[in-house]
Amino acid sequence: MWANALAALDRAERLHREFFRPGGTRAPEWEPPVDVLESADAVLIYVALPGVAARDVRTVIEGATLTVSGRRSPPEGIGEAVIHRMELPQGRFERRIPLPPGHYAGISVGTDRGCLVIRLQKL
Repeated sequence: MWANALAALDRAERLHREFFRPGGTRAPEWEPPVDVLESADAVLIYVALPGVAARDVRTVIEGATLTVSGRRSPPEGIGEAVIHRMELPQGRFERRIPLPPGHYAGISVGTDRGCLVIRLQKL
């Protein structure tokens, strides 16, 4: 019962973040979930972006924050389809990710199993 209550609170918090953002035409409509892992030589950031090509994502490091932004478009063929369920968020996304302290020599971006994978090489 406690787990169900926590799950409901988590869903409510996610919905609140998605729908109640300060106005503005450029405001992101949703934030993708991320995993941040650190090894001895790199920081790996996995951003869940199914259906979004790496070339369509903008990554910028400003100070100690990595900003990942872009747009997830509806699937092709949606115009003539009967929609039974659409749970994956659509529209403009942006996620600001605080980076672990350190200095980084390079950045590489790729994809792996529906995730954008950003590798920051540590100095």
